[in-house]
Amino acid sequence: MTSWQTAPDVSSSVALAFGSVGAVFALEGERIASDPLSEVIRVSVEGRRYYVKRYHGAGKGVRRFIGRPRVKAEWENLRYFEGLGIPVAPMVAWGLERRHGVFVRGALVTLEVENTIDMAAMAKADDLRLADPQWVARISRQLAWATRALHEHRFAHNDLKWRNLLVNEADQLFLIDCPAGDFWWGPFLHHRIVKDLACLDKVAKQQLSRTQRLRFFLQYRQRSRLIDSDRRMIRQILSFFEGRE
Repeated sequence: MTSWQTAPDVSSSVALAFGSVGAVFALEGERIASDPLSEVIRVSVEGRRYYVKRYHGAGKGVRRFIGRPRVKAEWENLRYFEGLGIPVAPMVAWGLERRHGVFVRGALVTLEVENTIDMAAMAKADDLRLADPQWVARISRQLAWATRALHEHRFAHNDLKWRNLLVNEADQLFLIDCPAGDFWWGPFLHHRIVKDLACLDKVAKQQLSRTQRLRFFLQYRQRSRLIDSDRRMIRQILSFFEGRE
C-alpha cells in the first residue's frame, strides 16, 4: 500500500518530479546528509531548489515494526508547527510505502527557504551576526516564542540544536528536521523540555554572553526576573549533558 501527497499549489513540472514514491526515490541530486535510516539530497526543478529526505527505515527499536514511522512523524510535526504559526520550510510532497503492513520506504520533499543558513554553520564560520547584540536579540525573541509555543502544547522537539535552526537575510527564524518530536506528559515532558533547552544552550554557551543566554530564558519563561523554579530549571539545563560529552 502506498500513500503519497503533493501540495495542491505546485506546478505541473514539480508535480511530475515529485509525483510518487517511485519518482522521488529515482531522483539523483547533490547529497547533503545521510545516516543509517535516511539520506537527504538537493535537486533543482524550474530553477528552484528542493530538499528530498528519503527514509529506508521506519526508525529504531520497536518503531521498525509498530508505531509512527520517522518520516510520517517528520511531516506531521512540520504541519503541526505551521498550525502553531512557527515558520518551517514549505512542504511540497510526502508519503510512504508499506508492504503487508510493514514500512518499506518513505520521503518528504521541502522547498528550499532561500538565502538561509543554519545557526550551527554560523557558529562554525564565526559569522559576524552572532557578535551583533541587536541581531541576537531579534533571533532570541523568535526562538523563545517558538520553543515556548511547543512546550505549552506539551510537545518536545527532542533535537532542538542550532543545526536545525535556519535564519534568512530578513532575520526570520525557521525550524527544520523534527522526526523525533512528540507529545509528552508529567515528568517525561519536563525531562524533554530540559533536554530541548540544554541542546540550545550547548552551543549558545560558546557563542553568546551569559546575559544573552539569561535574556533568552526569561523570554522563554515570559518573566522579567527569575523565581525559584526558574533557578532550579537552569541548574537542570546546565547539568543535563554532564558526563555525556
